[in-house]
Amino acid sequence: ADRGCILLKNDKGDMVPQAMKHRRSDTDESVKISRTILNAVLEQKQAILSADAASDSRFDASESISALTIRSMMCAPMLNLQGEPVGAINIDTQNPVMQFRSDDLEIMLAIAGQAALAYEGAKLLQSFVEKQKQDSEMNIAANVQQALLPDRMPECTGYEFFASYEAAQAVGGDYYDVIPLTDGRVCLAFGDVAGKGVPASLVMSRMSSAVRTLVEHVPDPVELVGKINDHMCAKAVEGRFVTFVLTILDTVNHRMQVVNAGHMSPMIRKPDGSIEELDEETIGVPIGVMEGFPFEVVEREIHPGETIVIYTDGVSEAMNPQSDLYGMDRLREIVSNGSPNPEELGVAIREDVRRHASGRPQNDDITLMVFGRLS
Repeated sequence: ADRGCILLKNDKGDMVPQAMKHRRSDTDESVKISRTILNAVLEQKQAILSADAASDSRFDASESISALTIRSMMCAPMLNLQGEPVGAINIDTQNPVMQFRSDDLEIMLAIAGQAALAYEGAKLLQSFVEKQKQDSEMNIAANVQQALLPDRMPECTGYEFFASYEAAQAVGGDYYDVIPLTDGRVCLAFGDVAGKGVPASLVMSRMSSAVRTLVEHVPDPVELVGKINDHMCAKAVEGRFVTFVLTILDTVNHRMQVVNAGHMSPMIRKPDGSIEELDEETIGVPIGVMEGFPFEVVEREIHPGETIVIYTDGVSEAMNPQSDLYGMDRLREIVSNGSPNPEELGVAIREDVRRHASGRPQNDDITLMVFGRLS
């Protein structure tokens, strides 16, 4: 053989030369191959042997064969386990005396088969290594995100707090925080970033940072949510808004102030099991949608035995294998019939959602926060 070439299929489906070798070291090492022969091999998925390609009737009027002065040649496809070509091996000679024979083609077919298996194996190994790397990076991202969530709930006389967060993917866009303030006050922040996965988690990280930075310096909840909104609007990512509820809980005077930016109304379970939902007319636009939006606050007293439930739509829209939604009616029922104890009620809601899902992977993050004044 005077020339040998190995071609492999790239991601676009094109056959690209990967290796070329000439018998003579002083010969131009650039790739020269007849596309007429290559196309025939790939289309038929069969090897071709020609003792005299220039006069072979299968390649009549081929300019590439004539230009390359090809005499005898062999070209074999590299077929994967599905019988599809992933590459090809081409060998030719310009010497009219040295003709390839069927024995040579059998050897070349064996080599092409082994090369195809080796290539596919290498690709699988590369995919496995890349997935391992991605999984490792996602685990790191998940750990970073977990570190942004509070590691424990505050201890306030007469009050109890519970929170649960389950991301649909390794990382998610749901967010909550519990920040102790002065004079027995506690800031409870709760949000749901549009979308899921890494993009949503990045917005969630910005949101967390903004809340933590501003809450120490802006005591008024309306002004605080306004500044958070303006901060997020300043570098907003299109389509990545945040529905958000900010609650300032006064555990000394037993009052709470709630500012709602586009989120579902929190549920208030009363001691008799009846449910109140905060005034929906005061709900503003989500964070990151409109800079300078005038948010409103709802203020009310918290009576002994009252429990507040804040949740994302991942709770109410959780699906079972039959694609039935968990639904608001079922959520209200379990809140109404559940324990007045915040932790017990929170666990009951979470477990009931899991029972409904019956192991089906969810499309959205599932997060809830429950807090209340003990009897």
